[in-house]
Amino acid sequence: MLALNLPQKASAPLRILCLGSHSDDIEIGCGGTILRLLSDFRELDIVWVVFGASNEREREARKSAALFLSQAGRKEVIVKSFRDGFFPFEGAEIKNYFEELKGTSPDLIFTHNRKDAHQDHRLIAELTWNTFRNHLILEYEIPKYDGDLGQPSLFVPLDQEFCEKKIRYIMDAFDTQRAKRWFEKETFLALMRLRGMECVAPSGHAEAFYCRKLVL
Repeated sequence: MLALNLPQKASAPLRILCLGSHSDDIEIGCGGTILRLLSDFRELDIVWVVFGASNEREREARKSAALFLSQAGRKEVIVKSFRDGFFPFEGAEIKNYFEELKGTSPDLIFTHNRKDAHQDHRLIAELTWNTFRNHLILEYEIPKYDGDLGQPSLFVPLDQEFCEKKIRYIMDAFDTQRAKRWFEKETFLALMRLRGMECVAPSGHAEAFYCRKLVL
């Protein structure tokens, strides 16, 4: 299989926008890929946006972002407080904030899958495509009780080091989620192992994304 790579820009850092509905979504969906990119690129400009986190969940979101972005040169972490589970009913306000994000002018965007079973996730995905119409957008996946995993089209192989860091950072940061039966290191490792098998990753592990528009 032919591998495609992001360009090493000489004139400016690669600009990445990470969008997550809730405080652990980005980390679960693309945390390993972010760690790999930070290792592969000398300069990255990362804007990390969490739309729904307040009180303890905001503290967790900022702690986790600090762990994942510790090697980043330029970074901005934004935590909003839209109500969990009610995003479709707050759509106008969320859309207004997306308009503000246009100024980030990212090269690469990580967001939710448009077919995600969670209504908050779907809205963020829809507004991502509505707002950024000429960008490389990768939709990540979140394992959940609903069983909405599909057939992703783009894979990022991950060394064991990045898999272990991703899981350790997630488990260290999100104390409030540990009571959930699916929130276990075995869940996160299993999904990366499955995707690694599908793309024949050298380490056996990968993260997968839905890439719906790509210009070669």
